[in-house]
Amino acid sequence: QMQLVESGGGLVQPGGSLRLSCAASGITFSIYAMAWYRQAPGKQRELVAHITDDGTTTYLDSVKGRFAISRDTANYKDTVDLQMNNLKPEDTAVYYCKADYRVPGPVGTETEWGQGTQVTVSS
Repeated sequence: QMQLVESGGGLVQPGGSLRLSCAASGITFSIYAMAWYRQAPGKQRELVAHITDDGTTTYLDSVKGRFAISRDTANYKDTVDLQMNNLKPEDTAVYYCKADYRVPGPVGTETEWGQGTQVTVSS
């Protein structure tokens, strides 16, 4: 089993910065990719940033150059952070952490989601 716990959301003015963190616990050694998604009211959940085991990252076009995803597996911990700079009102959403991990058996992989953390960008 695996659990993801997010932290770091809040209210920030346009142009400000926030850093989201997601701590994974459980069978973290089997994680092969992690990501941050967001969902604004009335909109579908969208992929914001993704990072694989080899460090390859991908970003939503609208956040390129402003957001940075990173993963830390040192010292028996497994966390994925999202540094968000130059925030805009359109970045307002609930942000969710996701982990994809390998499991025994025919299915082979499973996905775990965090509970979400609210980010509000407003003056």
